[in-house]
Amino acid sequence: MAGSSSYLAKPGQVERKWFIVDATDRPIGRLAARIARVLTGKHKPTFTPHVDTGDYVIVVNADKVRLTGRKGAQSHYHYHTGHPGGYRSIPWERMLEKRPEFLFEHVVKGMLPKTRLKYASKLKVYTGPNHPHVAQAPEALDI
Repeated sequence: MAGSSSYLAKPGQVERKWFIVDATDRPIGRLAARIARVLTGKHKPTFTPHVDTGDYVIVVNADKVRLTGRKGAQSHYHYHTGHPGGYRSIPWERMLEKRPEFLFEHVVKGMLPKTRLKYASKLKVYTGPNHPHVAQAPEALDI
């Protein structure tokens, strides 16, 4: 094994970029899968499984994302209120009308690994075309 070495990223040496994605008329699942890949850092050659090497992603126009097929009626967001008989199930099409940012975050979080690395905190979702992260100079993410 002389001469072979692997690069492992260290937490202090990770350089993070900011990307912006317009979700208008994009299928929600494909867009969420690509964003989850960027959040975890798997798009970089310096990806290290135990270090957060991911980038920040800003999603604008989340209310205009497209639900393909019959996902709007068949897919549901489930939760329990904590009270007896408190099971609730809301169809995605109703969630898209009332809280599109929450639905998009829910779909992306489902595609992220369930580890201590908090990738979802680097996801910023907004319903309109405006966002407060202009100072970070986000680059357009081509998907």
